[in-house]
Amino acid sequence: QVQLVESGGGLVQPGGSLRLSCAASGSTFSYSAMGWFRQAPGHQRELIAAIANGGQIASYKMAVKDRFTISGDNGKNTVYLQMNSLKPEDTAVYYCNAGSTIGSMPALPWGQGTQVTVSS
Repeated sequence: QVQLVESGGGLVQPGGSLRLSCAASGSTFSYSAMGWFRQAPGHQRELIAAIANGGQIASYKMAVKDRFTISGDNGKNTVYLQMNSLKPEDTAVYYCNAGSTIGSMPALPWGQGTQVTVSS
């Protein structure tokens, strides 16, 4: 069974940066798409960034576009999320997931997530 392990979260001041990592391990991992989701208190979990087809396709929720960058390392089954110009409204637990296509995510059991808190 594939396991997802997110890391890299923390407390950062507004305007700061963080880089999240997600490593997929376990039996055969062969998903063409990976993505980052986040869930803020009182809100539903939402997809904010996705990458597919070896990086040829990347998509972002409008709220994070031009501030966040998703990238992947297929050889390591790892996906990253570089987050710049962070805002208090980015505070949430961040999760990764995968699927055969962006539209089919999430296809795997959720990991524990990583908490991102943006506050002065």
